[in-house]
Amino acid sequence: MNANVPARAAQGAKVGIEALAAHPDRIDVRSPSEFADDHIPGAVSLPVLDDAERAEVGTLHARESEFAAKQRGAAIVAHNIARIIERHCQGKPRDWAPLVYCWRGGKRSGALVHMLREIGWRAVQLEGGYRAYRRHVVAALESLPTRFRYVVICGLTGSGKSRLLAALADVGAQVLDLEGLARHRGSLLGDLPDDPQPSQKWFESQLLAALEGLDPALPVFVESESRKIGTVQLPEALLATMRASACVRVETPLPLRVALLKEEYAHFLADAEALAARLALLVPLHGHATVERWIAAARAGDFDALVGELLGRHYDPMYTRSIERNFPRIGEAHVAVPAGLAVDAFRALARAVVRAVGQPAPETVA
Repeated sequence: MNANVPARAAQGAKVGIEALAAHPDRIDVRSPSEFADDHIPGAVSLPVLDDAERAEVGTLHARESEFAAKQRGAAIVAHNIARIIERHCQGKPRDWAPLVYCWRGGKRSGALVHMLREIGWRAVQLEGGYRAYRRHVVAALESLPTRFRYVVICGLTGSGKSRLLAALADVGAQVLDLEGLARHRGSLLGDLPDDPQPSQKWFESQLLAALEGLDPALPVFVESESRKIGTVQLPEALLATMRASACVRVETPLPLRVALLKEEYAHFLADAEALAARLALLVPLHGHATVERWIAAARAGDFDALVGELLGRHYDPMYTRSIERNFPRIGEAHVAVPAGLAVDAFRALARAVVRAVGQPAPETVA
């Protein structure tokens, strides 16, 4: 809901989505809950009405009158704009040109833009507001992902796909880190401790920003993913293009895989009951007896045996079927074999993978 306050944006103060790049300083004047759900990357949250204030003005409008709501809204917005100018804007140079937006480019953002321009700054209002930006994101994700040549890093659980992706970035290759954007490792145990996943909209905003920073002339390394990473879903255009792409298959010896998983999932190893609760979700697939044995191993700290059996009985068959079904070019994949878990070992592997990309015949790199 927009604040019902008088506001007049100065002539020429409205810009469209195409002007985003020209305005790296961005102010989101929507409520904190709106900002948390999604916002333009790089924006700061400076609400002219917070969540409680929006509710108060809305209640006045419903119970008393539009006039009463306008009076109260104007007073709140004026107070908050004064606070924004005092706390955020002091010391900004005369040519400061922030882009300000609200839900639909109406009175909430118009009020702040008007005041900033009256002071002398070159503030602009995003025409159509967040709604216009959101339409832009949805449309762009239907086409932009298809402009790149992807190289998909495939490998069984614990093979070090994410480590190889990070090493590729370290050696200067172009990388799209979908699990980093999703804040999830993409498996039953994949959520990150104390790091909740983004909303679907915020994931898509970050994904679009990442894609816009890539060079279509260079290959883009990306980890193989299913349609969903935790609770967020990949855009269909990206998923379809990835699945038609060339692959690199990481083949890591089982002892190294077990050691890697023990490192990356140390938070579960330190909390046997939390791990047991997750393992219980596998009962429909593997039965009570098997899962109870796994839970007993977790409680006893027998993690080598537990991880090895989870890989052999659950993750490896599931991943193999998924890769063969969804990535038809896996049979042509270059094979990458990590020499160890150290950072230097994965950087050496990354350099070999970069050299191998684009070669006509499959080969093993190590």
